[in-house]
Amino acid sequence: MRKIGVITDVHANLPALEAALGALEAAGCEEVVHTGDAIGIGPYPAECLDLLLNRPQTHLLMGNHDALFVTGLPDTQPPWMRGGEYGHQRWTHAQLDAGLRDVVGAWPYTVGMAFGPARITFCHYARNPEHAGFASVVMDPSSSDLDQLFGTDADIVFYGHHHPTTDLQGKSRYINPGSLGCHLLAEARFAILTTDDTGIRDVSLHAVPYDRARLIRAFRDRDVSGADAILRMFFGQ
Repeated sequence: MRKIGVITDVHANLPALEAALGALEAAGCEEVVHTGDAIGIGPYPAECLDLLLNRPQTHLLMGNHDALFVTGLPDTQPPWMRGGEYGHQRWTHAQLDAGLRDVVGAWPYTVGMAFGPARITFCHYARNPEHAGFASVVMDPSSSDLDQLFGTDADIVFYGHHHPTTDLQGKSRYINPGSLGCHLLAEARFAILTTDDTGIRDVSLHAVPYDRARLIRAFRDRDVSGADAILRMFFGQ
């Protein structure tokens, strides 16, 4: 029996990440897959990156915030960045060791695993075939939307990027555990994939509480750029 924890979109929320990893360890998950966006939005980019990079048996995938750190920001705010996003990304990148760009840059966009006849795909989101980024988010997807978006014959696709939880059956089963770090409720969300040599035994969705007050204090104490807008938009504060 093999249990794998699946998390996505930590978004620099250290209290939520610690709560989820503690719950996964208690559930017997030695292996963890994070499907992208370890940094950005939250006040703990360095700490979250350090925790994920140094946790054994952890597979880290590339998200759009991670990729932006790797490529670096333009000297002036580009037209595709809204409002205070540019200032916030500059703040985030300033908290990180520039030497980590090569480390994060080695993260894959997709990881595939096989368990007996079952095939699993992990990704942040579908890629945009016209450029190196991700496809536009489908806000309230149907199973046929996701069939068209991902275009895979995997048995299960685990993904993130869009923050709500999704579990839909189409040509594949599409599971988004929901953003671990950005949610109106003070809970960290994750999935547990249970497998053995014959295939997939179970997939379950979970949420555990975390210390929201600690997170909000850190936005203030660390003078996070764009904190007011972020707290209102992503945390309902």
